[in-house]
Amino acid sequence: MNGGRVPGKTGAPGPPGCGGATGQVLPGWRQLLAVVAHPDDETFGLGGIIARLTAVGSGVHILCYTHGEASTLNENRGDLFSQREDELRSASAALGAATITLLDYPDASLAAQPPGELAAHVTALTARHHLDGLLTFDDTGVTGHPDHQAATAAAVLAGTTAGLPVLAWVLPEGVAGRLREETGHPFAGQPPDRVDFCIPVDRASQRQAAWLHASQISASSVLWRRLELQGDREHLRWLLPPSSVKA
Repeated sequence: MNGGRVPGKTGAPGPPGCGGATGQVLPGWRQLLAVVAHPDDETFGLGGIIARLTAVGSGVHILCYTHGEASTLNENRGDLFSQREDELRSASAALGAATITLLDYPDASLAAQPPGELAAHVTALTARHHLDGLLTFDDTGVTGHPDHQAATAAAVLAGTTAGLPVLAWVLPEGVAGRLREETGHPFAGQPPDRVDFCIPVDRASQRQAAWLHASQISASSVLWRRLELQGDREHLRWLLPPSSVKA
């Protein structure tokens, strides 16, 4: 599989907002799979990255394990199981995603599912879409949600089996710390020496897609504060670098 072009750290300062020598170009993947647990993870978490990748011609496919029906938020007071599927499809289209695969695993119980079974869904899509790599949340889950961690573990297991590199979205520790202080939510970040990429993003598509998750978003949502703290930068790190997988 093609791991793409991955320049090493140069030791030179990265772009503004990167906090060090992490100003790098993402791998030149032609086809990749974003592996997430819930509808809105692809937008609230990965949206800026997905929009950047689709803007340069990468085919981004999305695998979502649950319908997110256990969410404690329901701004529209509708049937979350069906509503969140519609939201996922609309938001993914706004981000430019090529395909969406939505599974029926029970929300909030993903960590109880057999890891090999979850990984098998990723492996199946690897052959179907001729993938070059996988994109997912950091193994901390970023928000600490066990479903996020289970989806990431499945991506790593599948990447190991299929010989695909796995790239993870992370929050810088400074951003995560501010969010913990301000909201009380268990955001988890990474220090600069554990960040491999810091890339500029245009938030317009991500913001548009976020509002399409109407059951989960409001003017007071923590997402807006997180994006304010992040600015126009996203950070990523390798969970499985190209050098660790078979070509």
